[in-house]
Amino acid sequence: MGISFNEVKHEYLGIKKIDNVDALNGINLDIDSKGEFVAIVGKTGSGKSTLLQHINGLLLPTSGTVTVNDNVITPNKKKNPKMFNIRKEVGFVFQFPEYQLFEETVLKDIMFAPLNFGLSKEEAKINALKAAKLLEIDEPLLNKSPFNLSGGQMRKVAIAGILAYNPNILLLDEPTRGLDPKTAVEVMNLFKKVHEETKKTIILITHDMNVVLKYATRVIGLDSGKIVYDGSVKELFETDSYLKCHLIKPDIYKMIDYLNAKLNLKLDYNITDLSSLEEKLKEVSHE
Repeated sequence: MGISFNEVKHEYLGIKKIDNVDALNGINLDIDSKGEFVAIVGKTGSGKSTLLQHINGLLLPTSGTVTVNDNVITPNKKKNPKMFNIRKEVGFVFQFPEYQLFEETVLKDIMFAPLNFGLSKEEAKINALKAAKLLEIDEPLLNKSPFNLSGGQMRKVAIAGILAYNPNILLLDEPTRGLDPKTAVEVMNLFKKVHEETKKTIILITHDMNVVLKYATRVIGLDSGKIVYDGSVKELFETDSYLKCHLIKPDIYKMIDYLNAKLNLKLDYNITDLSSLEEKLKEVSHE
């Protein structure tokens, strides 16, 4: 089971037929429903968000099919499975998810989705408390209004509301956008924790290649609605594939390139953080 795109095309309609835009064009893709941490990358307009929105049925393909576990999504709306079933399995964290908060208290907000998906009030509360604990939302905050929290805390509450109904797959559309660097790291570390502890598949859209390097186990690169790369982070930047996706290298790789060029070193891209680079430079200096 998992996610499968089969010859998926999505066309946005223009004023005239000649103005139609192919946002996705012949996408074939398979992603496991357990254990993957996938980054979808590419320049603005490459089709990243359109692809993501097909996974939980926010958009239907113009042609082709998307399969989410046993649910097959087709262009024919009448023949599709109930989107309720798909969205119960696929949680979508939109950009600025805190804008979706509306309940009187943090706890009620986290409980809303599981209640909406049919859990009893007692079950919803148990799940909400588990999600709050996982996301390190302190207990005293649970009875506060979500609108009295900081931006980072509000985002955690919004994410907890999705985790509380326990979807197998999490879709993240630029989840650190608008956050200060410290809070952005905290949020991404929480997603890493969720991934490691629950084995949920996480699919992330981001323009930050430092985030891709630190968290992703697989990268899918898009350009003009087509997949132009599918593989590891290391291979993406060791070859010219990153140029096909219109990307820049992560900071640590740019530093490695600079040191290799200036000092005639042979550092490789197995080095992924500053502490590892520092250790490697100490080794080289003693040779």
